[in-house]
Amino acid sequence: MPYQAEIPYGAYWSTPFARWQGSFAHLHAVEFAAHVARRELARRRIDARQFDYGVLGISVPQKHAFYGLPWLAGLVGAPQIGGPTLMQACATGVRTLLAAAQEVELGLASMALVVACDRVSNGPHLYYPNPRGPGGTGAAEDWVMDNFGCDPLGPHSMLQTAENVARKHGFTTAEQHDVVLLREQQYAQALAADSAFLRRYMTLPFEVPAPGLRKTAGTLAGDEGVSQSTPEGLARLQPVQAGGSVTYGAQTHPADGNAGLVVCTRERARELAADARIAVRLHGFGLARSPLGYMPESTVPAAARALAQAGRGLAQIDAVKTHNPFAVNDLYFARQTGVALEAMNHYGCSLVWGHPQAPMGTRSIIELIEELALRGGGWGLFTGCAAGDTAMAVVLEVSDV
Repeated sequence: MPYQAEIPYGAYWSTPFARWQGSFAHLHAVEFAAHVARRELARRRIDARQFDYGVLGISVPQKHAFYGLPWLAGLVGAPQIGGPTLMQACATGVRTLLAAAQEVELGLASMALVVACDRVSNGPHLYYPNPRGPGGTGAAEDWVMDNFGCDPLGPHSMLQTAENVARKHGFTTAEQHDVVLLREQQYAQALAADSAFLRRYMTLPFEVPAPGLRKTAGTLAGDEGVSQSTPEGLARLQPVQAGGSVTYGAQTHPADGNAGLVVCTRERARELAADARIAVRLHGFGLARSPLGYMPESTVPAAARALAQAGRGLAQIDAVKTHNPFAVNDLYFARQTGVALEAMNHYGCSLVWGHPQAPMGTRSIIELIEELALRGGGWGLFTGCAAGDTAMAVVLEVSDV
């Protein structure tokens, strides 16, 4: 089904992603995202006072995050808008896009700001009071590390979900490493000609603000901390778990960054687009959940539901992007759908440029749009798993108006 809501072509952006404890580790995720959004909107000559709705996606709490979207909107220069703050782990990017599209679809808004951000670095250490505990003591939690390491329904780690799928379907370490090398080669295409692909939506060199956001602490030429693997280097790696198959080289790395986009009516999209001849139309969304402990499998049914709503089959899709925290994800998706590994994730993916959770899906969707624009238009699918064995997917079209 075609949604009335559209993404104005070019009305989106992303920071580079920086490996955790890197160049963005000192920046408050919400304040940093607002700082970037304000600058990027100004570059596109989009007046923040035109927005009548907003959505903030974040999965790692920051100080004052209780105030969520209204706080970010005020910092951006849009104090007139309200809206929700959403968290669905790595599916947050699609979830926030859907929330904005629904608001426009229902006629409750005409122009929505969608921002997703996370700082996985220096995640909060939380204390939960329990007056009835021994001696009145409570429980403590390291938000990032403890939740990476334990799904409380299992209990099992996220890594264990990849091992479960690899074992069930017979994916070897060598097969996983081949996917890593392929994905890094594809990402190299985004770096060609002085990062020409990245510059289509990313401001480079990127000025890293100092604390307080008033001065510049340094610059980044692009994503920071990306691995440059070799067959020999990967072959020397041992599985992280004894008796397993997944190495550190066959999984992504935690990262920091933010991304944003605009969702609006078709009429407003023509006004705001960097090229009014190009339309970015939304056609389908999908949510799915796999059996407990098999997170990478959830991407396939999520994609199927998005395709069904869009009224398309995979054979009618011109570009596919996946969130792949583990190389196993792409091996499973390819085997189940028949999509060739080399046909997915042109120009890069989260396996290579990192995993800041909430903005990861937003950046993937932006790259999907730009890949389709480069080929002269077409239909695209993004699907990605998230903590809790869930996944979300979106089908969109880039076409002439």
